[in-house]
Amino acid sequence: MIQTVGNHLRRGLASVFSNRTSRKSASRTDSDNMADGEGYRNPTEVQMSQLVLPCHTNQRGELSVGQLLKWIDATACLSAERHAGCPCVTASMDDIYFEHTISVGQVVNIKAKVNRAFNSSMEVGIQVASEDLCSEKQWCVCKALATFVAHRELSKVKLKPTLPRTEEEKTEHSVAAERRRMRLVYADTIKDLLANCVIQDDLESRDCSHMVPAEKTRVESVELVLPPHANHQGNTFGGQIMAWMENVATIAASRLCRAHPTLKAIEMFHFRGPSQVGDRLVLKAIVNNAFKHSMEVGVCVEAYRQEAETHRRHINSAFMTFVVLGADDQPQMLPWIRPQPGDGERRYREASARKKIRLDRQYIVSCKQAEMPLSVPWDPSNQVCLSYNNVSSLKMLVAKDDWVLSSESSQVRLYTLEEEKFLSFHMEMLVHVDTVQAFLLLSDLRRRPEWDKHCRSVELVQQVDEDDAIYHVISPALGGDPKPQDFIILASRRKPCDIGEPYVIALRSVTLPTHRETPEYRRGETVCSGFCFWREGDQLTKVSYYNQATPGVLKYVTTNVTGLSSEFYTTFKACEQFLLDNRNDLAPSLQTL
Repeated sequence: MIQTVGNHLRRGLASVFSNRTSRKSASRTDSDNMADGEGYRNPTEVQMSQLVLPCHTNQRGELSVGQLLKWIDATACLSAERHAGCPCVTASMDDIYFEHTISVGQVVNIKAKVNRAFNSSMEVGIQVASEDLCSEKQWCVCKALATFVAHRELSKVKLKPTLPRTEEEKTEHSVAAERRRMRLVYADTIKDLLANCVIQDDLESRDCSHMVPAEKTRVESVELVLPPHANHQGNTFGGQIMAWMENVATIAASRLCRAHPTLKAIEMFHFRGPSQVGDRLVLKAIVNNAFKHSMEVGVCVEAYRQEAETHRRHINSAFMTFVVLGADDQPQMLPWIRPQPGDGERRYREASARKKIRLDRQYIVSCKQAEMPLSVPWDPSNQVCLSYNNVSSLKMLVAKDDWVLSSESSQVRLYTLEEEKFLSFHMEMLVHVDTVQAFLLLSDLRRRPEWDKHCRSVELVQQVDEDDAIYHVISPALGGDPKPQDFIILASRRKPCDIGEPYVIALRSVTLPTHRETPEYRRGETVCSGFCFWREGDQLTKVSYYNQATPGVLKYVTTNVTGLSSEFYTTFKACEQFLLDNRNDLAPSLQTL
């Protein structure tokens, strides 16, 4: 019988990692070794390098973002077609944040590969870097995610699955399902935010005498789609449409600031339908809102075939954020915008909502896990992003290659993973319970005290939706601490998207204004933990529990609701017995899954 993890840690981290057997080395094949080596290259990877010439640049001698978008789209399309084996069209392009500009004479290096294929669509990851040939310096310009749809004239396309081999590919493949989920609910998120939240836009309090009427920034331009603008099937290149959209957006932004603006971010391009050679595309742009140092420009594209047509097809919309940089490369203050009554005021407030979502998302993503606080404030405006981050963090932890088998007892395995500022644990066992039943039983954290003695009570604070809930968890007092510990936990659950994938329950700390820290408890935090369930056969499930801990909480390893317990095995075997005892007694509230 092995010593408890608490005893290991009291003797120092070195003892935890001594005499270990690597799970990776035990299961790795020769092909896996090649996957980690320099000789491996993703079969869908496509690279493009372009020298920036004067014809590619804007008035500042920098690469036009429109031209860059065309190159990005072309590279990503080639990667998608390499996997699909047939023509592909651009369906959408996720948010893009531009970190650096590119000057004339420099080289643009673009790399694209398919992260995951679904039924007929696939996600393509794109990395853009610039290179100075004289100094040999390179830097990241932006990263992008595009969705492409395979298209055949005479038959429906069913894409073959991608086969991730490296740790990075496994992570991207797993998280792609979460990103797809976010894309599908994005429009509803904006509607819910406008309906249920108060957006601070101070429209009524601004001095209207110093405002620029939004109508002064309106731009309308028409483009005729010619053969050079289209692929071999006659469909307009998505990158060409994006370039035209960037052009009219830049003109609209310039009319507000009376200067040369710089494009810093693009909110999702979504192609609602195709256009072909011979179509006339009408591009409309207007400044929706101007903030202190940035402005949002809305762009829409409509298509029609003949001049006599009265009906126009809406094929694309996007929102672009511009800034005006001074001589010191710092954003300058912008004039206020006065929206038109009706639709203008609606667009104005929607721009404020999008800015809030964008800032919340950047804050969540930019929070370093080793920096405190670990908890992120929860509110309806960031619930989708927090849920995505919660599940994605757990999936990334699961996909890591370097888990090491530390010990095994009573058919329960304990793996550890040592990183720079984290020590992660992974418990694994086989249970003779149906996978869906195990998933449902452990999804309801209110039942956790039935098997985890380190969890004293659990209260459901808010049922966010059918997949996400927030709980208040109380654990007993730690060894020398007279106060019990409490947690505010966001629990996010997911069904598998494909055969062979696990059911997931992801847990992380959040903060709520209604449940602030009180003198009665010592507030605890968990950065990333949760369960994964794999179907191993009829009435047989592999249950895995993961927990990522910072050094600051390792001293509390004796009792901690996040899973850092000195009695891992006892607790995990109690979990197994709980599942067996309740295999036919599912909570009615969870049977709707």
